[in-house]
Amino acid sequence: MTDSRFLVFTREDCPLCEEFIAELSGLVPEFEVRDVDADPVTRRRYGLKVPALTCDGSLVCHGRVDREAIARLAARRDSRHTG
Repeated sequence: MTDSRFLVFTREDCPLCEEFIAELSGLVPEFEVRDVDADPVTRRRYGLKVPALTCDGSLVCHGRVDREAIARLAARRDSRHTG
């Protein structure tokens, strides 16, 4: 189990979302995928930004995987465990 909770908001029939998830799988060991259209709040918040990655409720990146932002999160999480 990870300390940070990663969520990916996608929508049905979204090739970009599938690419995003495939790339993210090599960077983040565990994440949850949710349909952005299943909830009015998430649709309003992220509907124009899918795919969107959040961590603990904060937007990390959208559209394309931001490897640098994910690396910063991983470094911060690792420093909490070693410090």
